[in-house]
Amino acid sequence: MTTALITHPDCHDHVTPPGHPEQVARLDAVLGALDGMDLLRLAAPLGAEDDILRCHPTSYIDSLRQAVPDSGWRSLDADTHMSAGSLAAAFRGVGGAVRAVDAVLGGEAGNAFVAMRPPGHHAERETAMGFCFFGNVAIAAKHALEHHGLARVAIVDFDVHHGNGTQNLVEDDPRILFCSTHQSPLFPGTGAAHETGVGNVLNVPLPDGTGSDGFRAAMDRQVLPRVDAFAPDLLLISAGFDAHSADPLAGMELTTGDFAWITEKLCDLAEKHCAGRVVSCLEGGYDLEALGASAAAHVTVLKERAQ
Repeated sequence: MTTALITHPDCHDHVTPPGHPEQVARLDAVLGALDGMDLLRLAAPLGAEDDILRCHPTSYIDSLRQAVPDSGWRSLDADTHMSAGSLAAAFRGVGGAVRAVDAVLGGEAGNAFVAMRPPGHHAERETAMGFCFFGNVAIAAKHALEHHGLARVAIVDFDVHHGNGTQNLVEDDPRILFCSTHQSPLFPGTGAAHETGVGNVLNVPLPDGTGSDGFRAAMDRQVLPRVDAFAPDLLLISAGFDAHSADPLAGMELTTGDFAWITEKLCDLAEKHCAGRVVSCLEGGYDLEALGASAAAHVTVLKERAQ
């Protein structure tokens, strides 16, 4: 078995305004860092509307279609912009996450990394925000449950920003555990410890400058035991690398080694409970060199554990 790498050239056609941190070069940095790795390379299909409807209503999908500009950009908010190719890229992001679940659960790959943009974990049920349009990881979790018949899916989000969209989409579903470590205070201002859904949400807000020791302690003491107790049939990761010390949008002060460490820990739990089945989806990470190095460290561990 090996690790599947799922991506698509359409993600280069989601073009943001000059100077925007969520830029085409992010995907180039990730794919360049993974170039030469022996991975099962798969093309992300367009996401099926039926899959999207598990998390977003038809009216929302239609509103995005209507917002696509013929040229230039249309701003949905101060941070989130659409170009002519943005919606196709967003549909590919959904399709890539679902394709990864199918590959892993179908035995085609041991685990998978979905290298797509735009990211997804800030997209709420009827709101695009934080560079995101569709809740890719939440949609993948619902697909695993409802199409493949799993009983429990865990999502671990270590992006430096709280995954408010993922929480919004799964907090009423006890079949899904959502755990998030994130810097607080920071955009989007959600993710307080008292936000617990129907008992299926664990938020671990961490202060600016937390560093490696604080991050690892939070994972060891709170997140990893919670995932262990939940005993998931599949483990999904929202893999944001913007907690890196080089990232310009936050100040968590993590190292590339921290991302390898948490990947090892999550793979340990996946091997214990769900035959190593892990699907990881790219979220944030805005320093290109740190993003590439961190993604490579993450995927290197996935590849080693998929053997």
